[in-house]
Amino acid sequence: MTISSEQFRDALRQFPAGVTIVTIKAPGHDQPHGLTVSAFASISPEPPLIMIAIDHRASGHELLEKEGAVFAVNVLSQEMSELSNRFAWIKDEDRFAVGDWGTAVTGAPILQNALAWLDCTIHNRYEAGTHTIYIGKVEASGTPGAGQPPLLYWNRGYRYLKTGDEPTD
Repeated sequence: MTISSEQFRDALRQFPAGVTIVTIKAPGHDQPHGLTVSAFASISPEPPLIMIAIDHRASGHELLEKEGAVFAVNVLSQEMSELSNRFAWIKDEDRFAVGDWGTAVTGAPILQNALAWLDCTIHNRYEAGTHTIYIGKVEASGTPGAGQPPLLYWNRGYRYLKTGDEPTD
């Protein structure tokens, strides 16, 4: 028995995810591209590998398919919801006009005040239904905002951590 797409989405809405901005630099494109992504996970510490999943309809997908494309994952703090929205919804203006952007090793844009960033080359690509899974080999990383609460997405909205509170039994 197969479940519907809506049933699948309803179930996954119950799983909170961190929010990232994935930035892409591709050969033949002068301007970088970026998009908000919650489908991100660590894969391996040796070698350092991560994964992102990008919808085939996203404009970033076409860029990541180019030979020599690189990307960075920028982990957002809870004060960065407006920047997340900018990279999720703004289409006709420069998404990078807001934020403190730089580069590390690969040339993909790095958010200088992110909780953490991971600068990657593409290690592997895997087609997976409507998405492609990109395995990134981490070439450089930084944790400029370490210790700040992360931006979370759960049940169709941003959520914020209460810090300093331990769960009670």
